[in-house]
Amino acid sequence: MALRIGWRVAFFSLALLTLGLSGSALGEDRIFPYPTRESRLGNGLRVISVPFESPGIIAYYTVVRTGSRNEVEKGLSGFAHFFEHMMFRGTEKYPQDKYNAVLKALGADSNAFTTDDWTCYHMTVPASALPKAVEIESDRFQNLKYNEADFQKEARAVLGEYNKGASSPFLILDETMQDKAYTTHTYKHTTIGFLADVKDMPNQYAYSKTFFDRWYRPENCTIIVAGDVSHERLMTLVEKDYGGWKRGNASVEIPAEPEQKEERSAKLKWPLPTLATLYLGYHIPASDPRNPDIAALGVLAQAVFGETSPLYQKLVLEEQSVVMLVASADPRRDPSLFTILARAREADKVADVRKRIENALADAAKTPIDRTRLEAIKDHLRYEYAGSLQSADAVALAVGSSIALTDRPDAMNELYAAYARVTPADVQRVAQRYFASTNETVVTLESEPKK
Repeated sequence: MALRIGWRVAFFSLALLTLGLSGSALGEDRIFPYPTRESRLGNGLRVISVPFESPGIIAYYTVVRTGSRNEVEKGLSGFAHFFEHMMFRGTEKYPQDKYNAVLKALGADSNAFTTDDWTCYHMTVPASALPKAVEIESDRFQNLKYNEADFQKEARAVLGEYNKGASSPFLILDETMQDKAYTTHTYKHTTIGFLADVKDMPNQYAYSKTFFDRWYRPENCTIIVAGDVSHERLMTLVEKDYGGWKRGNASVEIPAEPEQKEERSAKLKWPLPTLATLYLGYHIPASDPRNPDIAALGVLAQAVFGETSPLYQKLVLEEQSVVMLVASADPRRDPSLFTILARAREADKVADVRKRIENALADAAKTPIDRTRLEAIKDHLRYEYAGSLQSADAVALAVGSSIALTDRPDAMNELYAAYARVTPADVQRVAQRYFASTNETVVTLESEPKK
């Protein structure tokens, strides 16, 4: 099981749902080249198949459209990630040891991850094992069983995972950025949750039942099978094993984040030797490619901070004063952050690095990007994404990401069509709009001075 948090993981691999149409029927400019079919059970469960040239192999994904953003109750953060753990505890039919033995016998590669916006359970198995995969996955989603002792044991394991993550400065950087940048929205806490809530989690057995009952329902889930798969056979199996899963009716209101109107900052000290780090965040819209600013911000991230940018060439390659410079328009279901992270070799260089980053953004706001360079960046983004779709697992992840973030399976095609339309004026416009000092959150980290 893997927890994916913060700037290090930005899953914006968005995918296309084509309802079984061929590529030629949809046009040759689409980025996602594989025909796809979708069905929906009466209980709301969504089922998508993606035939892909992967003889004898399938990827089986279950997307739960719930992440840490759904944790609205005070003192109860971290439960989306917690259930990533608990879903491997077993059922009456398949206790944990038996479930693991079945996976081993199938030669399955099985895992899960949680993000701010969704939770994903995935396995890669032989295509001949599809009936067993449907059986064991449908069983644990409908019949998960654990007692209070099991719950408390796993809750303590989550605390151990938190403590392991806290051995790296990136967790506290991520925590501090989200806590400072957000005042109201649930993105204020990271995927793993506030430390106080994680420590208290062993006392929340009753609430864990509420959380599972609220979100682990068919209308909140999508099954995606990519690879050597027949949609008709898949649907026969799914209808048989998932058809009795009862629909839920729960919902929560995610509080909207108000506009940031002044710079926010935090200075962190690290007890061990580490590189001085500058972390900047700016509020941007949700990751809906129908908003032209999203594609323009993606281009800006490459233009100003990518490896071919003047700033990267100067700071990282020529001066070698910075060992890491990365920027991302963080993909989220709700309005999120454009983040920039720089790690300097010397702490006394951080102020200068910040000034040069802000100057580069100001230059982007004043001067339109050269059109030839813009086209090269757009080509790079397109080819890099197209080249990533080389396995059944990658294809299933792309479709799952699209559904999780936008609830639309064609969002990837929309995004890359939007990239194609980006002009120098668009990049200049978003540079002017989002990078004001009043919209900036600044977090710095450096080692404690030696005594």
